[in-house]
Amino acid sequence: MKKLQARFACALALTLALVLGGCAGGKATGDAPQADNSSQSSAEKSADGDGTSIVVGIPQDLEDSLDPHKTEMAGTREIFFNVFEGLVKPDTEGNLVDAVASSHTISEDHKTYTFTLREGVRFHNGADVTVDDVKYSIERCADASEGEPLVPAFSSIEKIDTPDEKTIEITLKDPDTEFLAYLTTAIIPKDYDQQDTQPVGTGPFVYVSRTPQDNIIMKKNEDYWGEPAKLDTITFKVLTDSNAIVTNLKGGSVDMCFHLNATQIAALGDDFRIFEGTMNLVQALYLNNGEAPFDDVRVRQALCYAVDPQQVLDMVSDGKGTLIGSSMFPAFGKYYMPELADLYPRDVEKAKELLKEAGYEDGFEMTITVPSNYQQHVDAAQILAEQLKEISVDAKIELIEWDSWLSDVYMDRKYQSTVVGVDAATLTARAMLDRFVSDDESNFINFKNEEYDELFEKATSTAEDAEQVEYYQRMEEILAEDAANVYIQDMADCVAMSPKFDGYESYPLYALDMSKIYPVEE
Repeated sequence: MKKLQARFACALALTLALVLGGCAGGKATGDAPQADNSSQSSAEKSADGDGTSIVVGIPQDLEDSLDPHKTEMAGTREIFFNVFEGLVKPDTEGNLVDAVASSHTISEDHKTYTFTLREGVRFHNGADVTVDDVKYSIERCADASEGEPLVPAFSSIEKIDTPDEKTIEITLKDPDTEFLAYLTTAIIPKDYDQQDTQPVGTGPFVYVSRTPQDNIIMKKNEDYWGEPAKLDTITFKVLTDSNAIVTNLKGGSVDMCFHLNATQIAALGDDFRIFEGTMNLVQALYLNNGEAPFDDVRVRQALCYAVDPQQVLDMVSDGKGTLIGSSMFPAFGKYYMPELADLYPRDVEKAKELLKEAGYEDGFEMTITVPSNYQQHVDAAQILAEQLKEISVDAKIELIEWDSWLSDVYMDRKYQSTVVGVDAATLTARAMLDRFVSDDESNFINFKNEEYDELFEKATSTAEDAEQVEYYQRMEEILAEDAANVYIQDMADCVAMSPKFDGYESYPLYALDMSKIYPVEE
């Protein structure tokens, strides 16, 4: 299943970017504390004396392919944002800026995308980037010989031409106003066959090594075409125990951690820089629409009326986060519909009426399967279970390992319900909504709606922006009206950093940009 986590982030505590903090913004809160010269820290000169090293705590190992075209987990993707680049890449505002390409043009009919290759871009193995490498990278992700393409949007490519050594011209079968966002796909060398074990890209950091269940090490790319990184070495340290994160931060063996929750931030006190942002995902009680009793829309709607999402925010994240009512989060701007969060005001009596109509007057038993390593999802599930008792629904919480969740819930769809967070690999409405098309292999909730499917076809074939927005918003309404899931929130996110460092900036999607972080002079 090629699309598994490249667009799916089971985000909660820390790995994919689910943080129940109390944060929003992207800047440090208050005055930064002064560095304590007596404390032991990893902010020290590297062995060769040419730069500074940093240790970053991450909640789980890279249980995924290191090949950027095969990467499925958001946790892997956000770390390798530092290693790989596409023809374009996102900035902190969500704009797509030229990267491996120095410029690009889009035809008026949105069918022809032309790029000029940037001068002086080299792969980490020292080879110059050529148009052949670009063509190879895109064609590799468009290959459908073994099923769905690695990048499904590339199925619309009609041809790729390289009229000269600096020009790449991509022609589509149909207009696609969102296609540019998919050209963030990593450009990799054509004649290199070790991406799975020793990945090579063009980014500001070079992959060095990985010790399973322990660490991932990267070093500064001395030949980077753009502004060079300010750190010499990064060690991503695997901390699967959430309690160990605070201990390691306070002890000085770790300098920085992403995706912290409110409890962890409170435990750190005033000794760290705290950066605030958003998770950019959709946390929900996802329902298997293909299994009883959730194959009945009345039952799904009853759960929506019975649940109080605001109480989840209040109890899990001190009221922080953004309530949402469909599969779209605020960073998507023009597509996002905040009014859908009000579609199901809490109404226990209405919920009971719907259950009675559906033949469940006395309620029923259900199971909420949650990955055990994401405490915030576990916490949310526990609150939901208590709320559902009021309509005689007995929700049992089943905790399973992450790998089991991927295989049993996501891939095999052997579950009734689950609490997770879903993200987007690209800032396109398509990336959030195509997973609910009836025959999409990522449709893990087994949602089926003919109107939804027809709207998706229209949205992905029109060149008119206004029409596309209208189609996508109607799809969001259908998900809400059909109660495809019990939507909760886009969660708050916090980053803790030793006062020996600064420069962190958040992105409107999963990206840990280490290139802007710099040591603070003492």
